[in-house]
Amino acid sequence: MSFKIYTKTGDLGKTSLIGGTKVPKSHIRIDAYGTVDELNSYVGLLRDQLLDEHSKATIKEIQDRLFTVGSSLACDPEKEPLMKIPDLKEADIVFLENEIDKMNEVLPVMKSFILPGGHAAISTAHVARCICRRTERCCVNMNEQDIFVDPLVLKYLNRLSDYLFVLARYIGLQLGVDDIPWKPRIS
Repeated sequence: MSFKIYTKTGDLGKTSLIGGTKVPKSHIRIDAYGTVDELNSYVGLLRDQLLDEHSKATIKEIQDRLFTVGSSLACDPEKEPLMKIPDLKEADIVFLENEIDKMNEVLPVMKSFILPGGHAAISTAHVARCICRRTERCCVNMNEQDIFVDPLVLKYLNRLSDYLFVLARYIGLQLGVDDIPWKPRIS
């Protein structure tokens, strides 16, 4: 038996956090985990454009962690201790750092700011990076408003945007597409 995707419970602009707490769909917490969902979709689009199996597997792991981040943000923090919500671990951040370091070992030294572009996969990695930074800003905003955000979520998103930047350059290296240096107009 299939279930209906629509429940009609949100027709008046409210939704429930994990734990049942009702909030407006405009709530900053909803914005934050909705932006995580957007990021995960773009990361999936990026994965579909990659040829390198290691990078594809890494991206799939990242998508799993983004579901963990989304679950954390979608949960009422007062009720979370009573639930079995997946947690981020410091090892998830170390994983990203190790992947960044491996790619940086083979990348040429960056001598200027670079412009996104050169190939659809490179540009997609940069779009995902920008969405990751927006997600991070949403979470920092929550934190500044004293709305609980797991500190590891902030750290993970910060590191993930670094990973996506380096991955964009690594994809270019694999495809034989040079970085496009920014040449500021000086008049």
